Amino acid sequence: MEERKKIEIDHYNKKGGELLNSKDKNVGPKGLDLFEMSSYKFLVKYLKDKCKNRDILDYGCGSGVHSFWLAELGARVTAIDLSDKLLEVAKREKEEAHKDCSTQFLLMDCEKLEFKDNSFDIIFDGGSFSSLDLNKALPGVVRVLRPNGFLIGIETFGYNPVANLKRRLNKLSGKRTGWAVSHIFSLKDVKLLENYFKNIQIYYFHVIAWIAVPILKVRLLKGLFRFLELIDRVLLRISVIKKYSFKVVVVCSDPIK
Repeated sequence: MEERKKIEIDHYNKKGGELLNSKDKNVGPKGLDLFEMSSYKFLVKYLKDKCKNRDILDYGCGSGVHSFWLAELGARVTAIDLSDKLLEVAKREKEEAHKDCSTQFLLMDCEKLEFKDNSFDIIFDGGSFSSLDLNKALPGVVRVLRPNGFLIGIETFGYNPVANLKRRLNKLSGKRTGWAVSHIFSLKDVKLLENYFKNIQIYYFHVIAWIAVPILKVRLLKGLFRFLELIDRVLLRISVIKKYSFKVVVVCSDPIK
C-alpha cells in the first residue's frame, strides 16, 4: 500500500477512535448539523426524487454521515471506506438509530473498486476527493456507474484565501493530512472530470457564511448564519466571486464508457 494511503488511514482511524468514545450524535463534525447549511439543503432537494429504489454508492463514507439520509430517501446504499474505525462508527450508528435503513458498510479502497461493471445508479461523494488520487479513482467510478447514472459530490473548493490559510493551520495542528491540504478540489479536477463525463454542472455555496458555521451549534445564533447566507446568495450572482466559494456541488452525468 502507498505511504500516502497509510497516512490517510491512520489519520481517519484516529478520528474514528475519538468518535467511538464520544456520546455525540452522528449528525456531522463535532455535533454540527450539516443540513442547516444551504449546500446540504441543496443536496437533499436535488436528490429527493432521484433516490427511490436506486442503488447508490456512498464513496468514501467515513462515519456514515451521508449514508443514512440517502437511504431514508429510498435508496439502497452501499458505503465504502478504508478506515475501519470510521466504519465501526457507521455500523454502531446503524444499530442504534437506523436499523431499518437499507445500508451496508464495506472496507474498500475507492481507487480500487471491487464491484461489477454498471453496479450503481448514483455515486455520492461527500468530500472524499481530496484524500484520493483522482487519476486512479475516476476510471473505476465510470466503470461501476450505469450508463444513465450520475456522480454527485460536495467538495470544499481550493481558491478562498482565508479557507486555504485555515487548511494550512489545520495541517500543522494535525487536523488534516498534507495530501488532503494539497489536493483540495479545484478547476484542474473539473477538467479531469471532463475526460470521464459529457455533462458537468457546478453549484457554488458559502463565500462568507462558512466562517460562521460554528455558531450553528447555538440555537439563538442560527438566524445570523442564515443572514450571512442571504448575503452569499447575492454575492454568488457575480461570476468572478463564485471561484471563492467554500463549497461546491458537482453533478456529472453521461459517463464516457
